[in-house]
Amino acid sequence: MDRFLAWWQQSAEGFNFDWLEHVGLMLGAAAIGWLAWRLVFSKLVEVSKKTRTQWDTIVLQALSTPISVFIWLWPSTFAIGSLMDASAKVGTDWLSISRRVLLIVLMLWVMLRLVNAIEAYLSQSDKRDQTTVSAIGHVMRLLLAFIGVLTLLQEFGISLTGLLTFGGVGGLIVGLAAKDLLSNFFGGLMIYFDRPFSVGDWINSPDRNIEGTVERIGMRMTMIRTFESRPLYVPNSVFSNIVVQNPSRMRNRRINETIGIRYKDADKMGVIIADVKKMLETHPDIEQNATLMVNFDAFAGSSLNFFIYTFTKTINWARYHEVKQDVMLKIVEIVHAHGADFAFPTRTIAFDRDDGMEAQIPLNPELAPAPDKN
Repeated sequence: MDRFLAWWQQSAEGFNFDWLEHVGLMLGAAAIGWLAWRLVFSKLVEVSKKTRTQWDTIVLQALSTPISVFIWLWPSTFAIGSLMDASAKVGTDWLSISRRVLLIVLMLWVMLRLVNAIEAYLSQSDKRDQTTVSAIGHVMRLLLAFIGVLTLLQEFGISLTGLLTFGGVGGLIVGLAAKDLLSNFFGGLMIYFDRPFSVGDWINSPDRNIEGTVERIGMRMTMIRTFESRPLYVPNSVFSNIVVQNPSRMRNRRINETIGIRYKDADKMGVIIADVKKMLETHPDIEQNATLMVNFDAFAGSSLNFFIYTFTKTINWARYHEVKQDVMLKIVEIVHAHGADFAFPTRTIAFDRDDGMEAQIPLNPELAPAPDKN
């Protein structure tokens, strides 16, 4: 205890206790500045809520926390400087460097918060492509991180010329070692900029066993949810070498069906085709600006075939099948309304009898005539 009191007395003799006043003034100024900022910030937020645009609110949210931290830390550096000057044992050059580093970090912090806030705001709108918004956000964050690292290195006296020279050689080595990682990264950029698909699209590839709904497009891989609800993770570089179909971007869905009626209903084919075409032309779910065809198509083995070729207004898979079902049922009604019926595969053998009359025997037992009971 005696040793401690002796050390404290010796140390106190070397101190100028004026530094206590400086520290108190700096901390007091920080407290007053912080309270003033919070008051001004709350007023600015109230004003921004009354404006038509959201950008002022976004900027205020990005500035809020970094400025509060700056108000406390900046005066604290001067208080620490006063303490170091009073002790006269520690140099204060590092304080000036610390202040510059603090300014750089706070500026980068503000910019990153601003990028994140803008990305979140733009992602809320259905009018903007979510993939593009996410891509620009990733690129901006990487760019800010790169600029921040280079600026901090320069502040610490590290030569950027030598670093970039080394980076050229080191980049080649890293590039060869991480070839797949880089190919996936640039593959992701191509997806972002070419936009063959977006989050929420249903895609499939005839080259690979890939089909499902896109849930996330990352910088290295894309996550696809298959129709079995299984997650499928595909490296982005794969999409540079395969064909990708995007049914989600169809304008219409096609109905292409062939219908066969019996040969004995050949005289009714014309009116059936006319009525079916009229039905399609007046159907509320059929796209009238697209191709619409109903024509007698072929003399088949056991039927006379006509086809319908048209497009629905909807591209929704479930709704499309409802529309197609309604069209097919209406065709059944039209055929039956004319006293005709649909054909099914049959075959008839014709031969001459001894009495010179021709006999026909259907190969289908159900078509054979009933035996004469008399």
